[in-house]
Amino acid sequence: MTTAETPRSRPSAVTHEVTNQPPPLTGHDVADDAVLLEGVRREGAAWHVDELHRFGRYVGGEEAQLWADQANRHEPELRTHDRYGHRVDEVEFHPAYHALMSASVGAGLAGAAWADGRPGAHVARAGGFMLATALEQGHLCPVSMTYAVVPALRRSPELAKTYEPLLTGRVYEPGLRTPTAKRGLLAGMGMTEKQGGTDVRANTTAAVEQPDGTWRLRGHKWFTSAPMNDLFLVLARSPAGLSCFLVPRVLPDGSRNTFRIQRLKDKLGNRSNASSEPEFDDTVAWLVGEEGRGVRTIIDMVTMTRLDCVLGSAGGIRAALAQAVHHARHRSVFGALLVDQPLMRNVLADLSLESEAATTLALRLAGAADRAHRGDTGERAFLRLATAIGKYWVCKRQPVAVAEALECLGGNGYDEASGMPRLYREAPLNGIWEGSGNVNALDMLRALTREPESLEALRSEIEAAAGADARLDAAWRELRAELSRPEDAQVRARRVVERAALVLQGSLLVRHAPGAVADAFCASRLAGDQGLAFGTLPPGTDFAALLERAPV
Repeated sequence: MTTAETPRSRPSAVTHEVTNQPPPLTGHDVADDAVLLEGVRREGAAWHVDELHRFGRYVGGEEAQLWADQANRHEPELRTHDRYGHRVDEVEFHPAYHALMSASVGAGLAGAAWADGRPGAHVARAGGFMLATALEQGHLCPVSMTYAVVPALRRSPELAKTYEPLLTGRVYEPGLRTPTAKRGLLAGMGMTEKQGGTDVRANTTAAVEQPDGTWRLRGHKWFTSAPMNDLFLVLARSPAGLSCFLVPRVLPDGSRNTFRIQRLKDKLGNRSNASSEPEFDDTVAWLVGEEGRGVRTIIDMVTMTRLDCVLGSAGGIRAALAQAVHHARHRSVFGALLVDQPLMRNVLADLSLESEAATTLALRLAGAADRAHRGDTGERAFLRLATAIGKYWVCKRQPVAVAEALECLGGNGYDEASGMPRLYREAPLNGIWEGSGNVNALDMLRALTREPESLEALRSEIEAAAGADARLDAAWRELRAELSRPEDAQVRARRVVERAALVLQGSLLVRHAPGAVADAFCASRLAGDQGLAFGTLPPGTDFAALLERAPV
């Protein structure tokens, strides 16, 4: 052995020692979040905070996060026939999916709020829904539709009497069986068809009334999620026009209704959730609401699912922010923690500001929904317009915010193991589901034209902060001028709905957030002292105060 080969002179074998990597973000209470808890309390559900902490510990637990990963890696599988050739039209899910469903339904995130007489019940449910979004979004599609179906079903009291107690329960019982023999039910909807999409008035699915009072449907739906749910509200054309019908997978006598699943969609994200194309052929259905008024009937369901789109996008932004902040607090670059480096602090503070504005608006909408359903006409008018505004803007901001948060992790964020790619793939969904950006911008115009009381309600909400910030006052004056111009309304619709969202968020933050947060929002979002990307807040911004509001 030469001198150069002595053990003492060899490099130390330390290549497998892991350093400068953040620990897993597990074992924490996701509900330990000042912005979320303040909003829940402010909107009337302080009584639910202890339960939110319990659910937050579940969401932050290692087992639940494993379930979320497994449910997306082991996707639903369609089984059209059994081994003997009989048509069964069933979708098989990984056990992790069922575990997620059981936990969320058990936490009251499906229809339970409708059976809870306490003020703030819908706000309590909204807080839990946002926490569950941070865990896994796909399983929340059937949860959301079950929540949303109740007000529409109430247009037919006899049907509501039969099914509502099971839709508002807290028991998840998968499998196709006679609905009234189960302890809990899930609902879905079938609106769109391949020839029309959003233009549901182009639907061709036909409905024929029977002597016994039921109807028979024939047609093909284009995008029906969660086909293993128990009940569906669907649109079909009857002699009086487009009507809404209740379609159970299993009929009262225990026989299978005709619900042929042609295929499952191969989607960008939302992989744990099965979305399908069902075909109806002499399918038994019951009329819901007035014949020929199907859109008016099912719009009650659409309104509530649009609320969940806002909640889900706000929750998705917050989940991505938590990952970015956690990484920055544990990762060192050039001799200092990322979170202490000025440019990264700007990025994280800007993301935190975006997240707080989205969360505050989402919970304000949940509070309006709660009060509207208890008879507050002013809140109902506010909800009508503000839901379209919030659905447009918060869902638009999710993809760009999640992309920026992913970039904070660098290459680690591009790795599936980080969970960030799944958050990114989920990000565009809420902007598409229940109406794309254009649909909601045009819906805002319809509300302004047909329901002027909704504009008055929005004015009252925004002007509650009048005089508190000159930049907000100026932005509201400019928005009022835009709203009063009838010419080129459709061309300007996106510009107007965006500005309305920012002014509304500004009013909420000026009234409810710490001064540093409200000041940074008004400076950057309303007065324009910001670039086009995140991380361009001006010097002098109180970054520390903004980061204190970030989760984890």
